[in-house]
Amino acid sequence: MNDDYQLFIKKMKTKTGIDLNSYKEAQMKRRLTTMYEKKGFQSFEEFFVSINNDTSLLNEVLDRITINVSEFYRNAKRWEVLEKKILPSMLERNKRLKIWSAACSTGEEPYTIAMILSKMVSLSQIDILATDIDTNVIARAKLGIYSERSMNEVPEDMKKKYFNKDGESYRLDDAIKRTVTFKQQNLLSDSFQGPFDLIVCRNVLIYFTEEAKHTLYQKFSNALNKEGIFFVGSTEQIFNQSQYGLETEDTFFYRKK
Repeated sequence: MNDDYQLFIKKMKTKTGIDLNSYKEAQMKRRLTTMYEKKGFQSFEEFFVSINNDTSLLNEVLDRITINVSEFYRNAKRWEVLEKKILPSMLERNKRLKIWSAACSTGEEPYTIAMILSKMVSLSQIDILATDIDTNVIARAKLGIYSERSMNEVPEDMKKKYFNKDGESYRLDDAIKRTVTFKQQNLLSDSFQGPFDLIVCRNVLIYFTEEAKHTLYQKFSNALNKEGIFFVGSTEQIFNQSQYGLETEDTFFYRKK
């Protein structure tokens, strides 16, 4: 059975460029096994044959692999620190920040950054790069249409200013959408642009092995400007930050030395 999964990993890497070896094996294998059994397949081999011939199934599998759970202002207190402490001090030095939202999923994170910044500078000064491995979620991010679930933490003033209710959904204003440029990127294998003033990568690194995390922390640090900030998720504290040339600025915020 394990050989069956290892062969599946190789075939998926050839087809999509995604290396499943970089994810925790037990977790990912269990997630995909549950999926193929629900769909009536008997093995990873049989599952891959169908994935290879069915684009909609491939997109479904990519969704499952890339863990696309996102919402605006997720862990709101951290965004408050960004708004009240981190960004004001950065904007004192530079009014046009270079910002990257890595593994941006369906776009809630980069759009949250844009909404927060819109209180401090004009929209024409906001330029955010947002990347994800999954072209399917990037397409959804560009649409900017969100369910009620994604909107739970959005402050009422931002909801009124930048969203239009459309049936059961909320449609994001084009003015905010224009501040974000979306691109496909594999964090592990692709080179990083930069240098950036702010890099946000939240609730993604927990799914990687320790070895993959080490590689990524170094790549993120290298992609920061001196004094640049790296903002991670609320379960992703970096305990050995100094080895990456980083120091703690606040909880889950790290400054490049």
